[in-house]
Amino acid sequence: MNLRFLETFVWVARLKSFRLTAEKLFSTQASVSSRIAALEDELGVRLFLRDSKGVSLTPEGQKVLEYAERMIDTMQALKQAISDTGSIHGRVRVGAMDTVIHTWLSPFVTKIMERYPAVEIELTTDTARNLCDQLHKGYLDIIFQTDMVHSDSVRNLELAKFPVQWIVPTGSLYHRRYASMDELAKERIITFSKNSRPHQDILNLLHAGNVSAPRISCVNSVAAMTRLIRDGFGIGALPGVLVSEELQQGGLTVLDEVPQPAPLGIVATWRTGAGLELSEDIIALAREVLDEYGEQMGAAMVVLPVPGGEQGGA
Repeated sequence: MNLRFLETFVWVARLKSFRLTAEKLFSTQASVSSRIAALEDELGVRLFLRDSKGVSLTPEGQKVLEYAERMIDTMQALKQAISDTGSIHGRVRVGAMDTVIHTWLSPFVTKIMERYPAVEIELTTDTARNLCDQLHKGYLDIIFQTDMVHSDSVRNLELAKFPVQWIVPTGSLYHRRYASMDELAKERIITFSKNSRPHQDILNLLHAGNVSAPRISCVNSVAAMTRLIRDGFGIGALPGVLVSEELQQGGLTVLDEVPQPAPLGIVATWRTGAGLELSEDIIALAREVLDEYGEQMGAAMVVLPVPGGEQGGA
């Protein structure tokens, strides 16, 4: 029995979608359907029912799922027992924007070091635009930033979205009700670097609210931005996850009476080709870490996508 077909069956059962399973396994819906059909022919039973509500297991499929999960778990345990990731040598050049540094990068790097102790990690911190430029030039292997990169030599995967909120010091002169975006924009707004994705999203939101001349201070450093907000320099427009402790402790407050800016997407982009196979494993670790981080922080802080979202080049 083909274990890859069993793995595909397990993911369809879990996700209740052939499309999402195809995305999860970096495959196509036709390939997923073909594997399920081959498995059904081999077992002589129908495994799934499809209707307008989606995909569901048949009673026979439910029985098969119990055994399939055991077989997959056993195979993974076997692979882990005989694999020696500690013997893998090499170097991976990782670039990350400041938001990643201040949220989930540390557990991510820790997991890489545990899984691949002989692999050297070179870390670069920069703006999303500069990281994309360095990836194109071959100076970086993997980057974590805000936008899909369109190129035949790279792949993209959306890892999460961080909701962006209006944040002010609790009890400050900014901590009040705003009747409109125009009224809020009369105050100084503090956000990310000029022409960055969040900066552009805020400009679009203010334009939709008929705000023609907003007072926006663009700051390259998350640490500097959060310090300015805490010190009452203006109203912050940033992901709440960056100041989650201050929000929980009551030092900062979210203004929720006015429309919130678009969420900040976290996209993994990596170069493909001979000699870069390790990058695929590193991306899988990043997905694991962000899934764990999202569960820890909660959906109000980190929105995890449905499995999939990977795209190739243009």
